[in-house]
Amino acid sequence: GDHRDLHLSIRRQRQMCIRDRDNRRQFIRKAAKIGIGSQFIFNIPNELIANNRSKISPNDKINFGVIGCKGMGWNDMSSILKNSETDCIALCDIDDKVLHERSQNVKNITGKKPKTYKDYRKLLENNDIDAVVIGTPDHWHCLNFVDALHAEKHIYCEKPISNSIEEAEIMLKASVKSKKCVQVGQWQRSGGQYREALNYLWSGNIGKVRLVKVWAYMGWYAWVDNLKDTETPKGVDYKMWLGPAPSRKFNKNRFHGSFRWYWDYAGGLMTDWGVHEIDIALWGMNVKNPLSISAAGGKFAYPNQDTETPDSLQTIYEYKDFTILWEHSNGIDGGNYGLDEGIAFIGSKGTIVVNRTGWEVIPEKNHRYGGELFIEGVPRTTFNWGDVRKKYGDPLDLHTKNFIVSIKKNDPSILNCGIESGSQVSKIAHMGNIAYRSGSKIRWNDEKNNFDNSKANNLIIPKYNNGWKLPSL
Repeated sequence: GDHRDLHLSIRRQRQMCIRDRDNRRQFIRKAAKIGIGSQFIFNIPNELIANNRSKISPNDKINFGVIGCKGMGWNDMSSILKNSETDCIALCDIDDKVLHERSQNVKNITGKKPKTYKDYRKLLENNDIDAVVIGTPDHWHCLNFVDALHAEKHIYCEKPISNSIEEAEIMLKASVKSKKCVQVGQWQRSGGQYREALNYLWSGNIGKVRLVKVWAYMGWYAWVDNLKDTETPKGVDYKMWLGPAPSRKFNKNRFHGSFRWYWDYAGGLMTDWGVHEIDIALWGMNVKNPLSISAAGGKFAYPNQDTETPDSLQTIYEYKDFTILWEHSNGIDGGNYGLDEGIAFIGSKGTIVVNRTGWEVIPEKNHRYGGELFIEGVPRTTFNWGDVRKKYGDPLDLHTKNFIVSIKKNDPSILNCGIESGSQVSKIAHMGNIAYRSGSKIRWNDEKNNFDNSKANNLIIPKYNNGWKLPSL
């Protein structure tokens, strides 16, 4: 009778835990949806930024230029301009329409129009510029980056830092040699919820971590209608946009925004979101290169699109005594733990789940001895973007502020996401894509800096075209 009562009690407790867990996940999912429209967008009215700026002597200002200013390049710059000791004096873009719009944006904030350029090399010749924001498509980052260092500029570079493993290595070496301040746009490193979650992880409370799940289920990153090639739009220097990528006729799908679904310019969701999320996994576990990488996926949801990168992908990174599992899916919102994106550190005594809306600890039961919980759970205190900003501050603003402070102190060591972290996670993301594209389980050799697979090795170094050369140091 005692054993039966005990089993019934444990069963009821388990059912209650499952019901509470499911209710919690439903609540988190609904709460996250409330802020989904602003969760990944950092646009702030120009007038609001302008009204909060103080008058600072021009001699005390850090002058910025922006290379590629349509999307996150401009969001980064507008965040930087929230600091009165900064100014934007130059913009470069291959699209006249974008240049005109952003030039007016700068004037609305600072009261003065910046100089404009269609060729970034001309911008870098401007000796009044102290630092640049690089917001170009991924295939341009390495050239922009190395040339900016040669011009002795500090750099805030959008993620992923590179479009290949070799470029990541080149950019790292160039940065170390220059000793300039280089902040990579993986702003989750400045988010307070991530720091709290990792401090809890490092306390050892959740026991031995055997698996780290990392995912991005992006329902709003889905359909790309097939479009025919057209003439290049007026005011667009498409030859310059292509740069080191293969020459081809203009196609809107391969231009603003959706360029990320083509191997010539980017690496799909793996490099777009993977570098954000996998970066937290690497940081938490204090590791670098894996022993092996295997991947499976494909264009399962949208097989007839002219896009190239997989809309569905699972990648396993093998380390000495744990694995990291990356998952992504275009066109689906419902990810692990009811969250569209996140990282889960799964330990023997509990699981830490953290993402852009907050963090929590889900305890495990000691099933061998009575079913008691190993540890107490840690409930979420934030459930959406608004909660996070109110409790911890805006992570992008914290990230750009950290960059400004590092420039003023001329101290790259205080950067929240310096080139070492940005280069490392870029390599890891590209390894995942290479495992997928080579169709094999591949092993990485740290000493030789290559794989045990010739097909995979052919994807380490990019092929530059149109007279552009891969930078050499």
